[in-house]
Amino acid sequence: MSRLKRAERPYDIVLFGATGFVGTLTAEYLAAHAPRDLRWALAGRSELKLARLRERLREGTPGGTEIGVLRADVGDPASLRRLAERARVVATTVGPYVTYGEELVAACADAGTDYLDLTGEPEFVDLTYVRHDARARETGARLVHACGFDSVPHDLGVHFTVRQLPEGVPLRVDGFVTAEGALSGGTLASALNQFARVPHLASAARERRRHEPRLVGRRATTPAGTPRFAPEVGAWALPLPTVDPQIVRRSARALQRYGPDFRYRHYAAVRRLPVAIGGAAGVGALIAAAQLPPVRGWLSARLKPGEGPGEEKRARSWFRVRFVGEGGGRRVYTEVAGGDPGYGETAKMFAESALSLAFDDLPPIAGQVTTAQAMGDALTGRLRRAGIVFRVAATR
Repeated sequence: MSRLKRAERPYDIVLFGATGFVGTLTAEYLAAHAPRDLRWALAGRSELKLARLRERLREGTPGGTEIGVLRADVGDPASLRRLAERARVVATTVGPYVTYGEELVAACADAGTDYLDLTGEPEFVDLTYVRHDARARETGARLVHACGFDSVPHDLGVHFTVRQLPEGVPLRVDGFVTAEGALSGGTLASALNQFARVPHLASAARERRRHEPRLVGRRATTPAGTPRFAPEVGAWALPLPTVDPQIVRRSARALQRYGPDFRYRHYAAVRRLPVAIGGAAGVGALIAAAQLPPVRGWLSARLKPGEGPGEEKRARSWFRVRFVGEGGGRRVYTEVAGGDPGYGETAKMFAESALSLAFDDLPPIAGQVTTAQAMGDALTGRLRRAGIVFRVAATR
């Protein structure tokens, strides 16, 4: 259970940004699946919208848990401090996080409140480490980033794969991602914002390296790799420039179980070469377009924050991440799979991460930590019970 005793705070979990697209999906999941004794609240700028959402949730789950309403605004640091002081765990969907997220991280670090988000922004993760990790260690707060499709399936999938391999030997794991889904406005805004901030991203990474302790006696690397045909999965493998490998590397640095010399490579798996070439060209064009403010604004206006794919589209969406792990003369093939990656399953991963921080018996750690480091097997077990697949496909 969270190091904060339940009597010390009125709420176990506060969901900030609850009326946004993913926030609403997360609230619906909590209302339907949370334990009946969960004390939780919806938080955001508009008390009217929050109250309407609460009433809708109550209608959908009669006899369910009571739900509070808290007004808080990223432009009002005092309101964020009050929010953090009332919760054992704060889960926020309000992004882009590099623009709107830091004040809440600071408030949680000061209050000793566990914090989790959905960021896929490496710059934000690095900045919060430099600025707030030390304070969180002092107060006992756990700061857990990337608790959705970025990066739970990859971080916990590698953790699951490593546990199938021998201990104390060099390990090599490759991850291959395939998915079918659609963007929301918030995801598009975060991606465009990140693509436009490449110099800031590099500067934040350098600053983190200056503060981060060196790993002594062990190695953990995540080289980008090169495009190639991967016969082990029967697809073209394209390096994925996402936050996921960085999260995996930090788990490997923190956990001895990853062995003395660990390497992870992260790919998109594409069956047909023309599709692979077209996808790479499309990402390159989007990155180039994001450098031009008028074009970036035009693209953002196509899908506004708060908008996203409908229920029918989400029902047809899916993801699968296949891992190939090797070490000590053993090779293992594993898989993590589920439904709609960006929204339905992200809401599930996010909600279960918050519940795990609030209620599970977890390692006594604090500061900026990963899902594998903070929750590991406990969260994997929760997600398996919630319908996300973690399985060993084959061993050699």
